[in-house]
Amino acid sequence: MFTLKESSDAEDLVVGTAILGTGGGGSPQKGKSILESDIAHGLKLQIIDLEEIPDDGLVVSPYYVGSLSPAHMTEKRIIPDPFKVGFGLMERYFGRNITGTVACELGGGNTAAALHVAAQLGIPLVNGDLSGRSGPELHQNTAQIFGVSMAPSVLVTETGNVVFVEKYANIDDYETLARHVSVAAGGLAAVIDSPLTKPRALQIIIRGTISKSLAVGKAVRTAHEKNTDPIEAVKRILDGWLIFEGSVERHESRDDDGFLFAEVTLSGRDKWQGRSFRSWIKNEHIFAWLNGEPVVMPPDLIIFLDSAGNGITNDLLERGLQVSVVAAKAPEVWRTPRGLKFFGPRHLGFTCSYVPVEKLVCNVIR
Repeated sequence: MFTLKESSDAEDLVVGTAILGTGGGGSPQKGKSILESDIAHGLKLQIIDLEEIPDDGLVVSPYYVGSLSPAHMTEKRIIPDPFKVGFGLMERYFGRNITGTVACELGGGNTAAALHVAAQLGIPLVNGDLSGRSGPELHQNTAQIFGVSMAPSVLVTETGNVVFVEKYANIDDYETLARHVSVAAGGLAAVIDSPLTKPRALQIIIRGTISKSLAVGKAVRTAHEKNTDPIEAVKRILDGWLIFEGSVERHESRDDDGFLFAEVTLSGRDKWQGRSFRSWIKNEHIFAWLNGEPVVMPPDLIIFLDSAGNGITNDLLERGLQVSVVAAKAPEVWRTPRGLKFFGPRHLGFTCSYVPVEKLVCNVIR
């Protein structure tokens, strides 16, 4: 077990998870604010390894579902703390206390939310998550790979909706239901799902991703302290590739059924002068092309960074913004046939078969 005690610890976590969030995963500004407030108020931000979960423990995943698009957000707040309401309902259903939380994904907002909720309840966050990055759909949860239900679950909105899902017919129906609740509330719904016993947690959680995120954030901070290149620091620690540098030339987006859909085109600078880069977005960066040729396919990571090495969330993209793009491998579990069923190109609407990023970058970047 280890504890985040300083503001710099919280910032490292949020910076790292925002980078691994591939443009989604919630607001890092909000995530940093809530964790710094927790530390200032003396709450314990504790993180445990999987083996430290009690044998009779119960772990759940709290997160927000919806779009980062601000187009339909409402200021009406009837339930100021939706996660507290959701946890109470889940514990009443199981007749026992929840002993820990696990992040549904890595992202500046959603990972922080899982840690914040745990701190409020005096329980730890597990050093791992259920995605290893951020993904646009509930399908991109490792529970799907292992055939584990994410129900029972609770969906709570600040506007006053409280929905308990004891069982769902299939993951498509659950996705539709969760998105409908978020859209009806103006954009976001708080969700608590994926109740896991210790054996299940050991089976499906991707290990060590919280400490990995902290290391990424610390690498960026150290680069600033030593006056070295933070982009290079991110590339190095992720064992990734710098695949483009340029500015946003065109950005078109729409909010549709609880998702932020967008396409962004970059024009190159320096060694990329005269070349173009395009990314297709469904909440997160999903598929990218360099000069019209595929360079990164899902589930591999497409990471937009600003000059300071911070991850850029897709709601902040605008014409003229200077961007560096780093690519990295997805966790191996997503590269299996079962993983690609839920996070490969064909699942997300493309007709091509998956090609790993390490092969694509060799073909395209010369």
